[in-house]
Amino acid sequence: MRAFLFLLSLLVFAPPALAAKTILVMGDSLSAGYGIRPQQAWPSLLQERLRELRLDYSVANLSISGETSAGGRARFAAALKEHQPAVVILALGANDGLRGLPLKQMENNLETMIAAARKSGARVLLAGMRLPPNYGPYADQFFQRFGDIAKAGKAAYLPFLLEPVATRPELFQADRLHPTADAQPLLLEHVWPALRPLLR
Repeated sequence: MRAFLFLLSLLVFAPPALAAKTILVMGDSLSAGYGIRPQQAWPSLLQERLRELRLDYSVANLSISGETSAGGRARFAAALKEHQPAVVILALGANDGLRGLPLKQMENNLETMIAAARKSGARVLLAGMRLPPNYGPYADQFFQRFGDIAKAGKAAYLPFLLEPVATRPELFQADRLHPTADAQPLLLEHVWPALRPLLR
């Protein structure tokens, strides 16, 4: 009887299992899975990999198609509060560039989000983007800003999210902007080496 009561007390007073740490993805259509099923998008494939590797992380993908850095910034404080992430992946800025928005505005928005994430205790990975060459000097300045932002904010840096598929038109949908489902595993393989050191 004493043994039974002892075992019962262990069940009653045992500490709860620790919840998985969260990786928060804040991106646009390239991370939201535009034109494909959400479970085919690279953040969903990331969740599968974490499960396969038995890493104690879950993915909260708050990416929204059409999102700008300003939109992400407006949602960011609430996202940090709700998910309390250990890691934040920022993949915003493409729509700023396509719309020709002021680069200083994008820079301020991303730097503010990185600072807020780091203040909360999260580690940050910034994914950069490139624009088509027909954007002229703006395209070069746009790309350069991501490296500057990552350096200033002491964030991990992935220079170009679409690098493994950018020169392969067969991996893009008819709009020539959004990767297909077949491209998503390649995007995950590209993100993973930059993300893996942050999972500690």
